[in-house]
Amino acid sequence: MSIQSYSQLDRNKIPLDKIRNIGIIAHIDAGKTTTTERILFFTGKTYKMGEVHEGAATMDWMAQEQERGITIVSAATTTYWTPYFDVHLEKTAYRFNIIDTPGHVDFTAEVERSLRVLDGGITVLDASEGVQSQSETVWRQADKYHVPRICFVNKMDKLGADFNATVDDIRIKFGVKPAVMVLPMGAEHNFKGVIDLITRKALYWKDSAVETEPEVKTIPAEYQAQVETMRAELVEAIADTNDALLEKFFADEDISVNELKQALRKAVIGYKLVPVYAGSSLKNTGVQPLLDAVVDYLPSPVDIKEIQGTHPKTGEVEVRQLVPEEKFSALAFKIQTDPHVGKLTYCRIYSGVLKAGSYAYNSTRTQKERVGRLLLMHANQREEITEAQAGEIVAVVGLRSTKTGDTLCDDTAPIILEGITFAEPVIYLAIEPKTKSDQEKMGMALSKLSDEDPTFAIKSNPDTGQTVIGGMGELHLEIIVDRLKREFSVDANVGTPQVAYRETIQKFAEGEGKYIKQTGGRGQYGHVVITIEPLPRGSGYEFDNKITGGTIPKEYIEPTNKGIKEALERGFLAGFPMSDMKVSLIDGSYHEVDSSELSFKMAGSLAMRDAVHKADMVLLEPIMKLEVSTPEAFMGDVIGDLGSRRAQIQGTNARGNITIILAIAPLAEMQGYVTILRSMTQGRASSVMLPSHYDIVPRNITQKIIEERK
Repeated sequence: MSIQSYSQLDRNKIPLDKIRNIGIIAHIDAGKTTTTERILFFTGKTYKMGEVHEGAATMDWMAQEQERGITIVSAATTTYWTPYFDVHLEKTAYRFNIIDTPGHVDFTAEVERSLRVLDGGITVLDASEGVQSQSETVWRQADKYHVPRICFVNKMDKLGADFNATVDDIRIKFGVKPAVMVLPMGAEHNFKGVIDLITRKALYWKDSAVETEPEVKTIPAEYQAQVETMRAELVEAIADTNDALLEKFFADEDISVNELKQALRKAVIGYKLVPVYAGSSLKNTGVQPLLDAVVDYLPSPVDIKEIQGTHPKTGEVEVRQLVPEEKFSALAFKIQTDPHVGKLTYCRIYSGVLKAGSYAYNSTRTQKERVGRLLLMHANQREEITEAQAGEIVAVVGLRSTKTGDTLCDDTAPIILEGITFAEPVIYLAIEPKTKSDQEKMGMALSKLSDEDPTFAIKSNPDTGQTVIGGMGELHLEIIVDRLKREFSVDANVGTPQVAYRETIQKFAEGEGKYIKQTGGRGQYGHVVITIEPLPRGSGYEFDNKITGGTIPKEYIEPTNKGIKEALERGFLAGFPMSDMKVSLIDGSYHEVDSSELSFKMAGSLAMRDAVHKADMVLLEPIMKLEVSTPEAFMGDVIGDLGSRRAQIQGTNARGNITIILAIAPLAEMQGYVTILRSMTQGRASSVMLPSHYDIVPRNITQKIIEERK
């Protein structure tokens, strides 16, 4: 049933327990967008299936996505599904708000912010590859926000497809208990369909774009014994999570299908079990049972019941029930610049009602915002609505100051919801406009792109005056430069990518800073004594004020901290920012007349300079987690090449005739690696890199970097 057949009234009449806010998450090339396209087709949202390989996928609407066959930005859509197989479910429309997320690690911010506002997720896995590195990363992101999930083992028709090995991967790598819901009939070119273990029905699909409905038959004789064994294991796993069913199970009493489904729903929402389905989205196989499973097992806003936040002034815990009758609260999770309507702010409404033309209070920035129009999004298509209620995901036009992660609420009941955390950029490049007319356009364009993407950083090099942009990888920055040219008509020259090194210290030290200037009139006097000590990797910067007895007046403490922070930003070894250290202000002195904020800011900076040179400074570099899939014949060459790049091999796994090499390697040595790997393996190997941690750069390489920076 299509969205067009629902009036505004009908849309708002759909009760909260019939709404599912879900996301499709996975490793790159596992088939997320293809699965989403099938969902849209089977729910009647689209009348033609868009194919990624033809550049015609509905959800991949950006030109760069269509050309590259990858998802770059998360796309939201709303559609409706009437349960297909489940006789226990009401034959009524369920509303799905779906977000299709990117799989490439460079666009991890899109996954992070989507998971923050979703109630449930579908993790798509490639049956021939199993659980890959980026699958693990998005799984951990979903764990962070407590998102219940279903797994869909896709590409069962692909060479090397292995359902059981993938289920083992789910158990070991995700560290969860899988509830296997279906038994695939055959694999690779013999894949015919699946057997539903709970209802004991065999579902066959024809390899046809026209006949996409499954044929329901009795279980073939050769699968009977296996089905009974697997069903008994499934029933036991479900009963383990429910005391009443466990008693029935041990008493050998019959447990009904409805009882099993209700208990499994509770177990999924309680993160005790993960249902596993199988199919081939490209061949239209296995998608309808997956849609029924979304209704059956993933939570509605009713199941989540409430959301907690804090009061912006008192800091006390505030609670909102996820119902339209409650006071309004929403989280802005994505900003998008639309050429037709301007700035769009995507919001998940948790409680209350938001009306077009009304006002909302941004409690994060203490500002009132005017809500111009409300839009229901379908990728880059829009449907205007007059109001949105609890449980909905909508785009708002007209918000000027709201950023990603801000809370919007009723000003009579302020609340700040948990925000969204994003990774720091690991790679930078210099960019300059080709002409004078491009100069102004570039500044505005970069500002808009920065609003959209929290992992995209812009800074100015104080020495050269150059603009430097930072991101999560080479592809990320390549797409940014491409968007500058296409969307904003900015021609720019770009430098070679530079790794985001950092500096830190390895031991405790003390430093003193005196800033004394005597001029004709009023002088300057600032004097501070500090200690510095190393902190664990990733800790950032800590400041501890240990001044007692007023040796430094209170009003000069923060300027001192500011001077220290500015000095850390410039670095002292090779001009890179310093981090992972604690600075304690322990002593100092002031002058009644000559002391000022500026003099203490300068004293803080001088004290920092004095201390770091005694603290054994080192350079840190980003280390990447690397996963290379290569035919066995090329394994020796690939490992040899990785060795020359300072990589450490962590292990290898064989999967069919493919060997998966796991390693960690410095980002500085891995630039352009994908191209080199392809030429080395006749285009048959692939690799994925994920940020892992920062580690110390070897002394000889540090020296080389320092000399290059002089």
